[in-house]
Amino acid sequence: MISRTLLTSAAAIALAAGAIIPAAAAPNDSAGEALEARFDSMIDPADQVAWLKEMSSAPNQVGSPHDKANAEMQLAMFRKWGWDAHIETFQALYPTPISTTVEMIAPTRVALGGQEPAVPGDATSGNTAGAMPPYLEYQGDGDVTAGVVYVNYGMPDDYDALARRGISVKGKIVLARYGGGWRGLKPKLAQEHGAAGCLIYSDPANDGYAHADSYPKGGARPAQGIQRGSVEDMTTYPGDPLTPGVGATAKAKRLTRETSKVILNIPALPISYADASKIIAALQGPVVTGKERGGLGMTYHWGGKDAVKVHLAVKSDWSLKPVYDVIAMLKGSTYPDQWVIRGNHHDGWVFGAADPLAGQVALMSEAKALGALYRGGWRPKRTIVYASWDAEEPGLIGSTEWVEQHAAELKQKAVLYINTDNPGRGYWGAGGSHDLQHFANQAARPVMDPQTGVSVVERARAKILADHYEDPASVKPWLYKAAKAGGDLPISALGSGSDYSAFFQHLGIATIDTGFGGEDYEGGSYHSVYDSFDHVMKFDDPGMKYGAAVSKVVGRMVMRAADAERVPAHYSDFASTVERYVGELGKLATKQRAKDRELKELTDQGTFKLTSRPDDPTVAPEDKGITPLIDMLALQDAADRLERSAHAADAVVGQLDSLPPATRAKVDAQLRTIDQSLIDPDGLPGRPWFKNLVYAPGTLTGYGAKTLPGVREAIEQRRWDDAREYVKKTAAVLNAYADRLDAAVAAAGTAQ
Repeated sequence: MISRTLLTSAAAIALAAGAIIPAAAAPNDSAGEALEARFDSMIDPADQVAWLKEMSSAPNQVGSPHDKANAEMQLAMFRKWGWDAHIETFQALYPTPISTTVEMIAPTRVALGGQEPAVPGDATSGNTAGAMPPYLEYQGDGDVTAGVVYVNYGMPDDYDALARRGISVKGKIVLARYGGGWRGLKPKLAQEHGAAGCLIYSDPANDGYAHADSYPKGGARPAQGIQRGSVEDMTTYPGDPLTPGVGATAKAKRLTRETSKVILNIPALPISYADASKIIAALQGPVVTGKERGGLGMTYHWGGKDAVKVHLAVKSDWSLKPVYDVIAMLKGSTYPDQWVIRGNHHDGWVFGAADPLAGQVALMSEAKALGALYRGGWRPKRTIVYASWDAEEPGLIGSTEWVEQHAAELKQKAVLYINTDNPGRGYWGAGGSHDLQHFANQAARPVMDPQTGVSVVERARAKILADHYEDPASVKPWLYKAAKAGGDLPISALGSGSDYSAFFQHLGIATIDTGFGGEDYEGGSYHSVYDSFDHVMKFDDPGMKYGAAVSKVVGRMVMRAADAERVPAHYSDFASTVERYVGELGKLATKQRAKDRELKELTDQGTFKLTSRPDDPTVAPEDKGITPLIDMLALQDAADRLERSAHAADAVVGQLDSLPPATRAKVDAQLRTIDQSLIDPDGLPGRPWFKNLVYAPGTLTGYGAKTLPGVREAIEQRRWDDAREYVKKTAAVLNAYADRLDAAVAAAGTAQ
């Protein structure tokens, strides 16, 4: 599900993948190195090419025959490779379209919408008889005819720009372009502003001819390409919309569609930019300029005068569909009740070759190699669990329902979750738990970049340094500083958009998401009929060379986590990152306060009246008051204490092997599930499913992460009481984390 732009910045790359284990992460003996060399020798890109061709040969949406066939194929292969495997089935609400209509009825009648056409050189693009037509999962159904308003990305700032022009979307159909924020926020915000319907299109400025030749000549999105997707309100909770917090088994107690908080009330559909251009060309009203304008070769207007009217109708089958999760295990020899879990999903919107199957065949390569090692006598100390999730695309359903169903067991046994999705090509990156930052770097460092022959870490470092030279403002100072220093590359905070969410943000299990990016053209085929085997082979990862690199990086993570005496972590990496986040909160409040005061001053002086244009009359932005002073002392004190505790714990962990076994066990007991200390049982304001108070998807960003979200979003959204409350709550979870570190240090001290 994770969307990757055609050209990914170095900052986004280095922050978009996975992490893992620090001190003692790398094998320090010849046996460990030999094991990894044997593993590498069994990773065959040709396997991945063959599996990818077969698995993407027919439509793979939830409920399709080929989606089930792929699950059964994987089950058979896991068992053949020596894994104890089974399919776990859930029943989730998954609407499918009965009928969809988009037509412009004024100023002229033009039929719009429909399935993408086949293109030369793409063998599967015409195999659409059983394919999902252009559709947005969990839109609201309905039949409306109304005027159209162009809303750019359809984000809050865009509605502010419309309000300054006196343009309302109430009762209208909004036309939004993809980008600027998660897809599901566009119809949600349209609905909140009173719109009757929503159309979303992919503008060529974002993933089309502004970046590359259009498919099939190049990898960019063609004029008829359409991005399907989910618009479930996953920032409230992901998974089955009817069973929040519990597994969607056949006997689960369910909400009704009407009482679910994550299903829309208005109809919405995706369309191509070929169709969107016909609507945009006829719009009237003020001219759209600057960053709000897309890349079509015409003048953009905001609309709102009903010069253009569109008929939008959607009717769906709102029934439960089966979800097939493939779960496979290799039992640990020493710590069988400690689980290292690795996952990727197998469902797609149509053929899903890049998203997700390029990641899935990398997982299968790992499973085949690990199975061979196991049959050859290797026994991991911890149990390894491999998961092929279903129904990720409509809302992270397969993984979320499995986590919710097994929550109590996972809290006791899961020590790490490693995720990939559509892993891409180019520059390595990772995201996740910052106490695993060093581990991620150590696991990736021995893997050679297929294109240059240098370490994937060093190539990622080179990209950051080169980007900083070209455009210093494009690279965060702390990222450049780390790259320049030559040590570990920072990993990113995780928001949402893939299967790590339930592990990381609901249960607080240490997590890594990893992959490559920056040189593929997955964005041009994303969620369309053209996300095909041929597109991957020509423009994304020819020969699956980067797929093999993914397998080698993740395989090292899995083996090192499974075989280490403890799942080690570098706690000072986490502490220093949190200290930066706390500093950002202070700057955020100060900057917002200054901007509030400036707005009041400019409005009082009549500045905005003087700058209003006759052809684009605007009024002053809404005065929302002055941001008050928020006392953050408790949070600053907690971050400061965390720094001290983390450094002390790192020193203890570095000498742990010299301590008696009983002492090591006591220390490990304090640290093994320490990330669960970041969980608050009440969760975040208005969305209690998200319980991690350090990392969460933003309510107005979706995929994008918000760090220390209870405080950060309360300031941004001017909820001052929440800001004050979550300063205390966030300080409490940081202190709980520090308590565990201090207890580990104390346990080690008893052996001195």
